[in-house]
Amino acid sequence: MFFGLTNSLATFQAFMNDTLKDFIDEGWCMVYMDDILIFSDEINLHRLCMRHVLERLRENDLYLKLEKCEFEVMKTLFLGMVITPGHISMDKTKLAGIKNWEAPKTVKGVQLFLGFANFYCKFIGKYTELAHPLHELMKKDTKFEWTKVQDIAFNVLKAKFLQRPILQMPDDKKPFIIKADASKWATGAVLKQ
Repeated sequence: MFFGLTNSLATFQAFMNDTLKDFIDEGWCMVYMDDILIFSDEINLHRLCMRHVLERLRENDLYLKLEKCEFEVMKTLFLGMVITPGHISMDKTKLAGIKNWEAPKTVKGVQLFLGFANFYCKFIGKYTELAHPLHELMKKDTKFEWTKVQDIAFNVLKAKFLQRPILQMPDDKKPFIIKADASKWATGAVLKQ
């Protein structure tokens, strides 16, 4: 496939989703482009799932680079997330520079920070509300003016990321709680335990 074409990436993603659709639907396989994650609770089942994926890839003339593969690990880095049994956390190498990240001086600087922050926003409670003052700076026809409000928002977000929160997988045996909240500029809901 020629990846220089406009829709090449979307076409490849659709192809991979279609190729491994039944495994994805069964809930033990995730695919993003050429990154494939296979997960299970039991080693023999895991090996069977791996075999199914490898056979499907071979049937479709898709090949793996062995040096890029990990097999039967309890911890892996997948799409910038560290995944361990029952937990997902942020990649500490991605967080390394956040402590020294200086307050943005331009709209482009705000965009760069929010690009990072948006990627990990699922780890930060009330993220939309916290980031709102920064998003205000990116509105069309808005003069860039970094005030104390933006400075507080920026530093609070940095502090939240540096706490390195961890997401836990839900326990189907425990009750779920739905919590919803809204403000002038944000709405949100959380399903939690």
